[in-house]
Amino acid sequence: MGGALLRIILYAAVVVLPVAAAAFLGESSPSVLHEAARSMALAGFMILVLQVVLAARIKWIERAFGFDILIRFHKHMAVFAVLLLLAHPLLLALSGGGWRLLIGLDLPWYIYAGKAALVLLALNVLASLYQDRLRLKFEQWRSLHAFTAPLVIVLAFTHSWVAGDDLETASLRTIWLVMLCLAVPVFAYHRFFRPLRLKQRAFRVVEVRPEAEDVHTVKLAPPEGEEIPDYLPGQFHFVTFYRGRGLPVEEHHWTISSSPTEKGFISSTIKNLGDFTSTIWMTKTGDRAAVHGAFGRFSYALHLEEKDLVFLAGGIGITPLMSMLRHMRDTGDTRSVLLLYANRNEDQIVFQKELSEIEAGGRPALEVVHVLSRPGEIWQGETGHIDRDRILEHCGELKGKVFYVCGPPAMRQSVVTGLRELGVPDRAVRLEIFSFLD
Repeated sequence: MGGALLRIILYAAVVVLPVAAAAFLGESSPSVLHEAARSMALAGFMILVLQVVLAARIKWIERAFGFDILIRFHKHMAVFAVLLLLAHPLLLALSGGGWRLLIGLDLPWYIYAGKAALVLLALNVLASLYQDRLRLKFEQWRSLHAFTAPLVIVLAFTHSWVAGDDLETASLRTIWLVMLCLAVPVFAYHRFFRPLRLKQRAFRVVEVRPEAEDVHTVKLAPPEGEEIPDYLPGQFHFVTFYRGRGLPVEEHHWTISSSPTEKGFISSTIKNLGDFTSTIWMTKTGDRAAVHGAFGRFSYALHLEEKDLVFLAGGIGITPLMSMLRHMRDTGDTRSVLLLYANRNEDQIVFQKELSEIEAGGRPALEVVHVLSRPGEIWQGETGHIDRDRILEHCGELKGKVFYVCGPPAMRQSVVTGLRELGVPDRAVRLEIFSFLD
């Protein structure tokens, strides 16, 4: 908690630094509105630069929050930056600059640079917020984002450097240059140099195994002489497959389904959910893959004091929980775990045999309850959905239990709502929200 607070304070301090410098070291503004316009522009630019840092998967920043939380903060701060930077010209116009600043055509080039930065930023944010409605595929959105983000920063920097009195002091100009010199190498490393380095040290596919209907596990071995980076059960990594044969080359994030006790390989279990994942079955032994990770905080290993766990999974959401169960089995953990696992039918149950084997082994003290929404005629188990009544039926006393929830958005929302209705405090509910654009 202390580490997260330190990072939050540092972030806030960087954002307000130029505002404070302008207030104490710069010339006073002619009006309150002008001062507000200047402050919003200064803070907005700092947020834009820090967006690059937040998205760069820097472990020191990520490990305190989890990458899923960090990237959501990144998204919300982009919206906040747009609002600040939209307010900047409006307040300038109201403070005496005149509406010509907003609608005039005979304006200096650097004003157009600022307008272009604002338009591109707004379009970028809208594309992120409404990706599904715009029918943008993830790779299309990502390419658009990667192209426009640095352009926005360069245009915003140019505008602010030339436009007026915002950067009239040497201290503010120094801050601006330092931030630009931070953003450019961080972006270049994240987008170009690190992917190249990971490709040069690519893992090798050693097995592709079908697990259930439209689900495959891909096992990856590290390069000769190298070890698998340390990870926690339940974390995820980013993988880029290099398979040739006309197959797409895209980076995607998948949960690590293997246990950290396995030193010879690392695996992800992947469901066919789209254009790229529909090609996973075509992956062959010997193909190469760049691996970056691990990330995330959805892991019982961060909370070893918790001894009574309830895992609530839907479909492929079993993967981080399976990694945890495998780790508990391999380390001889005796804690109690109840797994409620929802699927449509029996053919879609992933890891069914292995779950039964772990349950029979007694370590951990696992109870598995399968819940099918469209079972076959011979199914003898639970039917329907995981809801508050089913949770209460199988959990009994809820006090002292901790709930780990991973599954499709509708299932996740229903389960969380049910837990709250049952009086389970938020601190006892741990969520894996796997889509970064939700």
